[in-house]
Amino acid sequence: VQLQASGGGLVQAGGSLRLSCVASGRTSTNNGMGWFRQAPGKEREFVAAISWSGGSTPYADSVKGRFTISRDRAKGTLYLQMNGLKPEDTAVYYCAAANRAYSGGDYAQYNYWGQGTLVTVSS
Repeated sequence: VQLQASGGGLVQAGGSLRLSCVASGRTSTNNGMGWFRQAPGKEREFVAAISWSGGSTPYADSVKGRFTISRDRAKGTLYLQMNGLKPEDTAVYYCAAANRAYSGGDYAQYNYWGQGTLVTVSS
């Protein structure tokens, strides 16, 4: 499975961005997927996840109410709609896929990772 993330960029605080992640290769509709991020000098952290059915969508407390994760299984694409962006959201955002229907926020449960897309929020 190959994952290609896109949609990052520079935005002012309060603005919005929509990240996309296209899955290709030996994909399965049973893959749980998620978004993680890594800010400079910090460890990679969980942002949001979605089960293969879309019925489970946990979020990190820091993004709850501002970010929305979704997926289009027919297109093999994962999305992250980010509204109300803050400077502390600045990071490289990574999409990930698991060989299971749901992996939540557990980094170790994900088997495939995209290359990351940089989001920079200016104050």
